[in-house]
Amino acid sequence: MIVLLLVPLFWNNHSKTDMNRLQGKIAVITGGNSGIGFATAQAFLAEGAEHVIITGRKADSVQHAAQELGENVTGLVSDASNMADVRRLGEQVKAITNRVDVLFVNAGVGQFAPIDAMTEAVFDYNMDINFKGAYFTIQSVLPLMPAGGSILLNTSVNAHMGMPGASAYAASKAALISLVRNLSAELLPRQIRVNAVSPGPVVTPMHSAEKLQISEEQLQQMGQSIVGQVPLGRFGSPEEIAKIAVFFASDDSSFVLGAELIADGGMVTL
Repeated sequence: MIVLLLVPLFWNNHSKTDMNRLQGKIAVITGGNSGIGFATAQAFLAEGAEHVIITGRKADSVQHAAQELGENVTGLVSDASNMADVRRLGEQVKAITNRVDVLFVNAGVGQFAPIDAMTEAVFDYNMDINFKGAYFTIQSVLPLMPAGGSILLNTSVNAHMGMPGASAYAASKAALISLVRNLSAELLPRQIRVNAVSPGPVVTPMHSAEKLQISEEQLQQMGQSIVGQVPLGRFGSPEEIAKIAVFFASDDSSFVLGAELIADGGMVTL
């Protein structure tokens, strides 16, 4: 009888705290003006985050996103491909807050080409934003992170699979997964956890003909081909990835570090 009384109480209490898992926490989300970053900002706020700082490359887009997210959000113009911007990010954030509990390194790009058509410019574009920009973003914000802080990197299932034309993009994402493990060991004495989420195909502004530099017909063919490889038979949503980001940002994942969670509808896991 005692057990029967305790179980309902446990679940009731658990449900009450579920929506406050980030109570009082301050978060920085790069590329937070759209897609997965924007959905994550919404989720962080819904979970009680005290303040969320989002970044993006275009001032009007960042301003619009910050206004839509509400009063507990600050938008900063910062380009992950511009090292001057990346180095300055920590100072910009420090002018707003002296503490960052959660850093979601989400800003990323994807340009694809077979190796015989790959140019140095396209190669560098993938690497400069996806890896170099991510690496030095962490360096820039790290001094503001206290013990108990959480760093999350947005990687990709492309790091685990072969796809024609994706070699440079996949390599940039594989580098992030390696970074997660190495930084986890390095930051262990500072009690800062580092993890990764690796999405499969997700409906975001990045999945467009313009962003991928392909035709609309090629985009449609690519979409059909990708869906055919996903056991769930669909693309994921930014909101589904945001839920994972909340887990890694919260104390729910306090015993998790150096880990990667693949969210791909079974694309590479089945």
